[in-house]
Amino acid sequence: MEWIERLNGAMSYIEENLKNEIDYDKAAKIACCSTYHFQRMFSYMANMTLSEYIRRRRMSLAAVDLQNGEKIIDVALKYGYTSPTAFNRAFQGVHGIAPSLLRSDGVSVKSYLPISFKITIKGAEEMNYRIEKKDGFRIVGISRPMYKEIEKNFETIPKLWSEVAADGTINRLCSVMNSSPMGVLGVSACGTDEDWRYFIAVASNAETPDGFEEYNVGSFTWAVFPGEGECPEAIQVLQQRIVTDWLPTSGYEYDNGPDIELYISPDPRNAKFEVWVPVVKKS
Repeated sequence: MEWIERLNGAMSYIEENLKNEIDYDKAAKIACCSTYHFQRMFSYMANMTLSEYIRRRRMSLAAVDLQNGEKIIDVALKYGYTSPTAFNRAFQGVHGIAPSLLRSDGVSVKSYLPISFKITIKGAEEMNYRIEKKDGFRIVGISRPMYKEIEKNFETIPKLWSEVAADGTINRLCSVMNSSPMGVLGVSACGTDEDWRYFIAVASNAETPDGFEEYNVGSFTWAVFPGEGECPEAIQVLQQRIVTDWLPTSGYEYDNGPDIELYISPDPRNAKFEVWVPVVKKS
């Protein structure tokens, strides 16, 4: 399918540039989606982050080069490490040994092969969703910058939720919530032409209270998936299924808009939520 072909085209670009600087924006452009959505799709489909995959592939090739007699410093430079210490750390993180020990008798290393994607038939478990066209709306809340390598956000965003739950921010937000979608929102604003930020917010047309900021969500077509269960695990499982099970055969692809988590009942032990994904019909 064309969607998978584009994704594999991006993987070919990465494979061809393991000895050069890899431009995530260029890879995402080949895959015809935003840099954020490309990284997110990859992590859900490959069960590892894009940066970890690139590190494993480079260290697999580095091991072969060292076994062929190349010097450690030359191999480090070949794969973009200007510091021998950083290269040693990366190599040991993948192979479990220092590169200087590679030529010792009986030493084994790992080999991570290039990834390619294909469609597999699943569908044993149903997925409920609706397609909703919605005009733009304004949100009010707090935000933090997001890292371009999205795995770093897996640490900072949960901490942010813990902070706002403890300091009364959620209650203050709910007091100004007055428009659709109703609920507490987690918004990943990571469009191609904007600085990446994560918002914890509500939809509101009220005056922005002190200490809060506003953001305007554009007009999009959304694929909306309801879910419930213990969070964050339940919503993470749903997000993964959207990418691996629904998106490849849906007739839609990512649009250049924010991802939204809508928490209708925010109790983390038994939350009710929706995942809003901006989509566009495949041309």
